Amino acid sequence: MRVLGVDPGIATTGFAVLDRGGSAPVPVAIGTLRTAARLPHAQRLADLAGGFREVIAEHRPEVVAAERVFFSVNVRTAMAVGQASGVILAAAAAAGIPVFDYTPTEVKLSVAGVGTAPKQQVASMVAALLRLDAPPQPADAADACALAICHLNRSGLARALAAQGASG
Repeated sequence: MRVLGVDPGIATTGFAVLDRGGSAPVPVAIGTLRTAARLPHAQRLADLAGGFREVIAEHRPEVVAAERVFFSVNVRTAMAVGQASGVILAAAAAAGIPVFDYTPTEVKLSVAGVGTAPKQQVASMVAALLRLDAPPQPADAADACALAICHLNRSGLARALAAQGASG
């Protein structure tokens, strides 16, 4: 299975393409898509959509794992993240790729074993699980890796439970 993890943002969107390996996920591509702050907001969203479509075309993921957008105290930031997330969801849907979304707590629990793990602990676990010398930089890329790992963990559990049910 090839998963494209996405941490959406208007300025920086982290992405990570991971393959399900034997004992560990295998990183295929880790990076960010950035938009220029000097551009009008609509153009930034269009640029993000184009960059995301390129990542999809190049790496051909089977699924997209994205962070579930939730509202925070900063409404302006939440709106921008929501718009970036919408662009990502639309591009994935247009490519016929199913999207799974996970809350930050679900991702932290899946990757670090604790739903309240700090970002640095999650980033360190990402590096360990992907057998990297250091956590991916910037943090958006590490977060995208964590999302992809979360999906691989959860989909593996779902497959195991289905197999157990079929044999029991």
